[in-house]
Amino acid sequence: MRIQIMRDWRGFVFTLWLALGLTPASATAADLVSEWFSGLESIQADFSQQVFDSSGEQMQDSQGKVWIQRPGRFRWDYRTPYHQLIVSDGKRLWTYDEDLEQATVKDLDAALSSTPAMLLSGYRPLGEIMTWEADGESGGLKWYRLRPRAADASVERVRIGFAGRQLDTIEVVDGFGNHTRIRFSAMQRNHKLDSDLFHIQLPEGTDVIGPGQ
Repeated sequence: MRIQIMRDWRGFVFTLWLALGLTPASATAADLVSEWFSGLESIQADFSQQVFDSSGEQMQDSQGKVWIQRPGRFRWDYRTPYHQLIVSDGKRLWTYDEDLEQATVKDLDAALSSTPAMLLSGYRPLGEIMTWEADGESGGLKWYRLRPRAADASVERVRIGFAGRQLDTIEVVDGFGNHTRIRFSAMQRNHKLDSDLFHIQLPEGTDVIGPGQ
């Protein structure tokens, strides 16, 4: 159960980032959102992620580091409380669970064809599949809300919060009321990233599941 929850929500997170990184904000988007994502080439940041169920009980609390390089390459390194890697080289998507000594690999296109990836993959302009509007200020952040245009139980709403002019938080609520919050720190934008980050090195003996394995 723990692994499945982690995979489900982590899959959502990197897909959201892929969409925002690859797709310009729609014409009706707030100026701050458009400005921040305009010209985005790479991101490096520390992050913390919490997942709560519909009653507000915390199911997950994890920390790690993320690197994103447009187009389509990223590395989510979950370091606590369990070590897990999610890596895309632009063609294939790898998920490695250290405690299981197991990795799964999928074609990136296939991995992003499922819900909620279908909504957020960037294959269609974000404005065509979601509405996007300012959502006031709270907790010291300026918020913007995204909603799927078509009903979907996997994604009820998404909010992104800015501290000043820097992206600080992503919040996601699904149709069952589960709530994921991701906060970023030490973020660096458009710094040159080592291409080796986007090629996974698996320990000898790792059980690999996927096409061609």
